[in-house]
Parts: sequence; C-alpha cells; structure tokens
Amino acid sequence: MSGAVGRVAHEEVPQMREDIVPGAVFPDYELFDHAAKRRKLSEFQRQDPMVLVLSRGGFCPKERRQHEGLVQLHRELEVAYCSLVTITTDNIIETNEFRSGVGAHWPFLSDPRRIVQKDLDIAEYTDPLHNPMIPHTIVLEPGLLVYKVYNGYWFFGRPTIEDLRQDLRAVLRKCRPDWDITNSHLKAAWQHGDKKLFYPYDKTYEQTVTAVSLRDDLNQQKEGE
Repeated sequence: MSGAVGRVAHEEVPQMREDIVPGAVFPDYELFDHAAKRRKLSEFQRQDPMVLVLSRGGFCPKERRQHEGLVQLHRELEVAYCSLVTITTDNIIETNEFRSGVGAHWPFLSDPRRIVQKDLDIAEYTDPLHNPMIPHTIVLEPGLLVYKVYNGYWFFGRPTIEDLRQDLRAVLRKCRPDWDITNSHLKAAWQHGDKKLFYPYDKTYEQTVTAVSLRDDLNQQKEGE
C-alpha cells in the first residue's frame, strides 16, 4: 500500500491486537515528541476526547494527504475542547520534517523503536523496507477509552473529516453533561450556583488559567520549531 514490493491486490486487511476494541482502555504510551521531550498520551488528552493517528511516516503520500486534511479539523478541535496526536515510526528529524511539511501544529510522537507497532501487533509486513505501522485512526473518549478504530491500510478505510466530526459529536454527547444546555435541570443547577455539570465552568479560575497557559506554552513551543 505504501509502494512496497510484494503487495497482493486482494489480501485480507491486517487487524490490530484483538483487545483494542470499543470500550477498552488504550495503552498510555510514553514516547519522545517532535521537541525530543518524553510525553504520555494522557498528558495530551487531559479530560477531553482525542483523535489518535498511527502513521506510516512522512515517506508515504497517503499519510501526507491525510494529515493535510487534518490541519483544518485541528483548528476546530482547538475550540471544541478536543485533542489530536500523531504517532509515527519516523525518527525525530523525520518526524519534524513530516509535521512541518504538512503544516501541522499538533503533537507528533516519534517511535523509531516500533514500541507501538510491536505492542499492538500492527507491523505492515507487506513493506519490509520501511517496516511501518499499519495506519490506524482511533477516536478516544476521556480516559483513553476506545470509541472507534479505523484501519487505514487502504486510504478510504480512513475516516473523513466529517466522519471524525460525527464521532466526536457522539463522544461529547456522552462525556459533557451540559451538552443540551436547554435542559431545565441544568438551568436550575446553574441558578443555584452548582457548576459541576458545566464544562469548563466547573473549574476554578486558577485551574482554567493554568490549563490555558499550558496549552499556549505548548503551542508556542510548536510554533518555534
């Protein structure tokens, strides 16, 4: 699929480790990000839904095209309290070239040791030259709970931007108690000063400022690279 020799046209599409299914907790991998700092997935997700892309790497035109499409979605995710992370088997230099080349401003994690590939059993055996991961896009609920898994070995197996919007809408309906702000019980709770069901109004001013500051620091770090 990535230009490798020996691909069989109608072979069965390989599957991820069988326990990675909707409702399961996805592994909280810790890898070096594009700035060469060790980061856990949970550190990026916090309390929000997250789209996780497991990528072949910048050598593949399909990966570049998918990520070019995600650039626009990422602008929406930033104002929707959702996050986006890409993991690639590229080294740090290649990861930064991939990220810069598609104009991405979200975290990229580098996994040249194939830790994720091996743990999830997603080696793309049809491409022994690059030995990448079979591409997957995973939608995660808060807590790294798997909501949906897309196998992107074939390009149209990957979610469209609209697919991801619909998935995230469904996840947000589940995890945001104030999704329907017209609910009379919510209105009564607000009027009584009970804000624990309202996101992010359930946070203190200090918590909100800290979260925004951390996000801005990460964004500035990304922009400066």
